[in-house]
Amino acid sequence: MAAILGADQHGAGPAGLGLGHSKLALQNSNHRNATPHTDSSVRLISKIPRILPHERVFPIQIGCELFKLSGASLSSDAPSYFSQYFEAQIKQAEENGEDISSAIRTLYIDRDPITFKDISLHLQGYHVQPRDATHFVRLFADAQFYTLPKLMSQLYEESVFTSVGHREFQIPRELFTDPGNSPNFFSLGFAIFFHTPDNLFPGLDKEGLLRPPSIMPPSVPLRSAETFAELLHMLRGYPVAIRDETHRAELLRDCRYFNFKGLEQRLIPHSISYNQARQRDEIVLRLRDILKSGITVACEPTAVDPLAGWVNYARPFVDDKPYELVLEIGEESTRLHFGLGGGIRAEFFGNARTRVAKMFEVIATKLNLPPTTQPLGLLMAKGGVSSQPPTPGNTPLSEDLVRVMMDPEASVVLDGRPWAFPDDGDHFLGAGSSVSVGGGNMSVPSSAGGVNMHGQEGNDSPMSAHTPMQLPLPSARKRRRIDSHDRTPGGGPGISIGGTAGVSSGEEWVVRNGLWRLRIQGAKNGKSAVECMLVAVKLDAMSSEHARNAQRGFLGG
Repeated sequence: MAAILGADQHGAGPAGLGLGHSKLALQNSNHRNATPHTDSSVRLISKIPRILPHERVFPIQIGCELFKLSGASLSSDAPSYFSQYFEAQIKQAEENGEDISSAIRTLYIDRDPITFKDISLHLQGYHVQPRDATHFVRLFADAQFYTLPKLMSQLYEESVFTSVGHREFQIPRELFTDPGNSPNFFSLGFAIFFHTPDNLFPGLDKEGLLRPPSIMPPSVPLRSAETFAELLHMLRGYPVAIRDETHRAELLRDCRYFNFKGLEQRLIPHSISYNQARQRDEIVLRLRDILKSGITVACEPTAVDPLAGWVNYARPFVDDKPYELVLEIGEESTRLHFGLGGGIRAEFFGNARTRVAKMFEVIATKLNLPPTTQPLGLLMAKGGVSSQPPTPGNTPLSEDLVRVMMDPEASVVLDGRPWAFPDDGDHFLGAGSSVSVGGGNMSVPSSAGGVNMHGQEGNDSPMSAHTPMQLPLPSARKRRRIDSHDRTPGGGPGISIGGTAGVSSGEEWVVRNGLWRLRIQGAKNGKSAVECMLVAVKLDAMSSEHARNAQRGFLGG
């Protein structure tokens, strides 16, 4: 079989090409009953196009070294720069009646003869494997310049060589073309290696051109090689142990630098768990990590509120189903106002204010609501929607101060001590229990749906029978009651906040860190038919500057 391959691809040598073809014909006749693999190989070899005479030798001068290749070798990867050059000479000789042997002139190209040695091996039928980044780009550039279609196709399937932090990496091309991680830094910044083979040097006229443009291998010297190696390990499907938050921040920073969006979603801090009490899957995410493409709304209508629902989230490119969203808002960017408008309201500051507003706009779009409530004419006069300040009040789902629901299911730490609704006999707050308000009874729903004014369940959630943990109040003195007239997640009235819950009228809490569910519910006399309310899950809050100062630390430890 080796003799057959050599005879057809090389002719038979400079002095005996015709004899080589006769040997090939003889061996074909002697092996007609050979194995199917041998027959298919012979048929494949015989399909080398006869672009140039297979039996002739054509001289090519590359730099200071002369190469002589047969017409069969040059035709094996054609049409090319070489085949077109010698075809033109043969055609001119035939038109002028000249002898073809004397009419063929040496093709001179001022390029690297060492690189062309590998190209000549490719033309002779050998597989050429790039050794490093420099070798790869030289083969890549010369294959494009010589217009060798088979070599170009092979190199476009080879791994990409790149240097990160002065360390070389050989990366399978499919890692850079995954839908979740493409386009990325490499496919955009080094697009020459990711374009189609027929569009590498657009507008370049190769006629009479002695050298192609210079190509540099992909290099990112200012990033960490160790961090990039860990990212590649994850791109290949292997887990990487996150040592600490500093390590996670390094991985996320380089993920964003290289624009690996799918990998970034796997690395962002999150927690997915199944809530037995609520009988649903939950995902905890930070506000700054929320993307609009992951937000959905799960409708859960009840007899009291047919528009009720919860905001769900699925990480783009990663999660195959949405989970109920538990949103973490930290950095002391939330302030709770008690008693304003007869309820609890949340005010946001800094970037949190902008992010909450943008999230509400996306939720409004998911509910087929306009992203803003201002008249179109007024918006155009002010410069359009983008000219509005990003506040929750400019969305149809909320006022500037967002409505909050805090029930006995919430875990609250106030001024460094556990805080809970009091249990003093007359004012016990449990899921579905009653609270004395002005001599009457008012039911208190849970965050899972709760009960209505008459103590009837608003839905069949198991949370309606769940009893919260009772913890003592920091202060047991009575304060003036402020009755909340807010709607609850189950559609009933809100909780009594005043002396019952131990919170004074007009009191304010600064929330250092909070976990919230986002409840969609019907609204009366609001901007739209629905509104978005924050349901407290877990809060770490401070009621005064003294409490904040008490928890400060010194720089020296």
